[in-house]
Amino acid sequence: MVPPCQMSVPIDSDSDIIVARQKGRALAAELGFSPTDVVRIATAISELARSVLSFAATGEIRLEALNCRNRRGIAITATDRGSGIADVERAMQGADSTSGRLGLGLPGVRRLMDEFGIESAVGQGTTVSATKWCRQ
Repeated sequence: MVPPCQMSVPIDSDSDIIVARQKGRALAAELGFSPTDVVRIATAISELARSVLSFAATGEIRLEALNCRNRRGIAITATDRGSGIADVERAMQGADSTSGRLGLGLPGVRRLMDEFGIESAVGQGTTVSATKWCRQ
């Protein structure tokens, strides 16, 4: 079965986080990721979706199957139109939680994935992009 190339999950509630995580797990498994990497991908999706909900109340998780130069991967993009991150560098240090939660946050997502990028503008929102490549 060929996985869908791209899908989007609106994030407006806790149940949407579960849906995004399930869709990400299914897509990663279909792409041939190891069980360990499937868990890493699902965890990254959960952290990104939780950040959207916690800091912007609404947004979107986009999942995309990648096939580039005989490499398979999955790209995750979390987008919101919230207040933005005033100090991205500090947010990425991971020394203290800005939400007061014990989750991995953005620094954890960066560690779990192979590629990571963040764009944020105060008053306009944040977009986080993360990619994991299949090692098989």
